Amino acid sequence: MERIAPLRLAESFDNVGLLLETPLKQSKRHRVMLTIDLTTAVVEESITKEASVIVAYHPTIFGALKSFTMANPLQASLLRCAAHGISVYCPHTALDCTWGGINDWLAEGIMGGNGNHALGTVRPLQVEKFSPSGDSEGAVGRLVVLQTPVTMSVLEKRVKEHLKLSQIQVGYASTRDGLRSSATVETIAICAGSGGSVFAGKKADVYFTGEMQHHEVLAAVAAGTNVILCGHTNTERGYLPVLASKLQTQLHAAAFDEPFDILVSNTDKHPLEFV
Repeated sequence: MERIAPLRLAESFDNVGLLLETPLKQSKRHRVMLTIDLTTAVVEESITKEASVIVAYHPTIFGALKSFTMANPLQASLLRCAAHGISVYCPHTALDCTWGGINDWLAEGIMGGNGNHALGTVRPLQVEKFSPSGDSEGAVGRLVVLQTPVTMSVLEKRVKEHLKLSQIQVGYASTRDGLRSSATVETIAICAGSGGSVFAGKKADVYFTGEMQHHEVLAAVAAGTNVILCGHTNTERGYLPVLASKLQTQLHAAAFDEPFDILVSNTDKHPLEFV
């Protein structure tokens, strides 16, 4: 995971890396479960499928803890993992920032997919991050500049297809002619998850993220920027199969004595539904 998304790329507020290390050694279990959130259902699935490690994108521990008890659902999940020989690793914003990470995956989707950068360019939205040797490793957010401007309706269709969603939320910038969905856009700022603070002070035709605060959306559309919101984890979950492939490649290169199975959770899902 460190080769895929170096932890030094994570934002300063974040809590990433190996957050739970089980004291139980499972020498005959070589299975990794990938998930966005460590829910009760995901823990049960991981125990049933005999995983030895869970890679949970969102950190399972953020603030200081004065106790670990079964009364708290999240703490209970971590305690159950430890008791069943499962460790938990969380990459979060390191996986957002790294080149080839979640934000680049989102960028590919709105440019037509398949990494076809001939349809546009992808730039850092904020300052690049560099390795100790001076190599560029990633950046916070992305700015897509389309080679050919498209209408909002075309962009909305690309987002839905890429994220496999039937519905998204759109805030249209005010236009004099009132033709909101037919307005053309060229620049799209991207941030997986919650993008309000990342977009602050950044100019683009569209802000594309999972969620923003109410007043952040109002300020954006008033300033002439369209907003596309898809639900926090809906902008992240589709990357898990990509991560599975990357992790399998790294584990194969490490030449372990036994092969590893990389599973994407079947029970991990967005907590809110349209009804």
